[in-house]
Amino acid sequence: MTHFQSLSAAGFAATAISFGPARMGFGLFVPEFREAFSLSSSAVGFLSSLGFVGFLIGLLVAQALLNRRGPGLPVQSGLAAAMIGMGLVALAPGLPVLALGVFIAASSAGLAWTPFNTAIHSHVGNQKRQAALSVVSTGTGMGIALAGVAALVMALTGVTWRLCWAFLATASALALIGNWMAFRQIARHPGSGQGAGWKDLMQAAAVPLFAIGFAYGTTSAVYIAFAADHVVTSGGVPGVPVSAAPALVFILYGLFGLLGLLTGRIKDGVGLAWLLRLVMLAGALSVVLVALFPDDWIGLILSSGLQGVHVLMTSAVLAFWSERLFPMIPSLSLAAALLAAAAGSVLGPALAGIASDAFGARAMLLGTAILPVMTVIFLRNRHIRECAVHRPRWQQHIATRWPIRKGTTDPRPALVCQAAKDSAMSKEPKPTRGMPRSLIFAMIPLGFVLLVLILLLTGFWTQETTDETSPAVDLPTEQPVVAPE
Repeated sequence: MTHFQSLSAAGFAATAISFGPARMGFGLFVPEFREAFSLSSSAVGFLSSLGFVGFLIGLLVAQALLNRRGPGLPVQSGLAAAMIGMGLVALAPGLPVLALGVFIAASSAGLAWTPFNTAIHSHVGNQKRQAALSVVSTGTGMGIALAGVAALVMALTGVTWRLCWAFLATASALALIGNWMAFRQIARHPGSGQGAGWKDLMQAAAVPLFAIGFAYGTTSAVYIAFAADHVVTSGGVPGVPVSAAPALVFILYGLFGLLGLLTGRIKDGVGLAWLLRLVMLAGALSVVLVALFPDDWIGLILSSGLQGVHVLMTSAVLAFWSERLFPMIPSLSLAAALLAAAAGSVLGPALAGIASDAFGARAMLLGTAILPVMTVIFLRNRHIRECAVHRPRWQQHIATRWPIRKGTTDPRPALVCQAAKDSAMSKEPKPTRGMPRSLIFAMIPLGFVLLVLILLLTGFWTQETTDETSPAVDLPTEQPVVAPE
């Protein structure tokens, strides 16, 4: 088996578990958790955010382990965390243990994905690298579908949700064994970017990457936490038990997400900028559809499918786009993009839970759709760059690894702009007048937070005004019944 095949298969299994049930399983079983632990919408939002805090911490730990021990240890640690976390959820006697299990399980997503960027960059040729990264990121779709099938069996047969989580923990153990076998043949590549650090990522060309990551993380986290629950509270879809509705959402989500395998081909056909616009609009439309048509089959299918396409294609884009911008530190650059996504994943559900309690789930979901739409409005072709970023420290590192011999061609320009022949947008953007791109994209998350605050303050003010101006109504008093003498 070639490195392309073994790493693609191992990465597919790792993301299927870590980004499937470990990261998104909480949202799938929210109705059951509400009943078992008496959770409010705010509690659901904060528990979901707690899971994404674990995801964020996992990203940081993965980089420390990667720099010291190579890609195998963080991947295997992530799958072990998924197994332990989902086991704790299955056995949770109360809310504290449930929260701990969600936190540990979600941390596996931060640990188990980014190291594959380094492993694939080191052992897979440039022609197959984009395809391998797309396969790895698309494993999420299969994992979500697997979790959805488990939830559907629970709804149709009456199996307890605890048994479903025990089954998912067992699947994590199998994925852990498979990845251990795959990484036995993978040695640490000497050019893993030890000479570079977080400061090397502070480039204007990377700001759109981080902005896309933030919008993606916020939109997907809110959908995961609240979409299935909104379908249940709306009565589900005709012909199916209400308890089976969340399973249908996630099964469709995962199966349509497998279209992420085509991300590379679509990008080659329409260009990266248009691909980003399309996936952001898919995410926005998905949230709008589940808000307006939660009890309709067409709305459910389109919403779940578009969200799956949004998440899986955006994940694939973040993987190969970060690798193109920072080829010497592929895992660190992907981790930075996912940190931006994690920031949105932490803020999004927490604010959405508060907004849902104040305005209702429908208004909250419609408000969430504004963020990806804003991203599309601000996105311009000149903002998108696929060439590697120039850094003096990188040039010294490359010169050390690949010295130039007499009579040979300098290989460094190919590393500096390895994507130039693939896309016209890979060329260095021409300087233009206007607002700097960093300021433009910084307005996206700031505008979203400001919008949520305005909505909350307006809602509270309206509620207080209504309470003050509502006329007092005198209720008729009951007359005592006098028994006849």
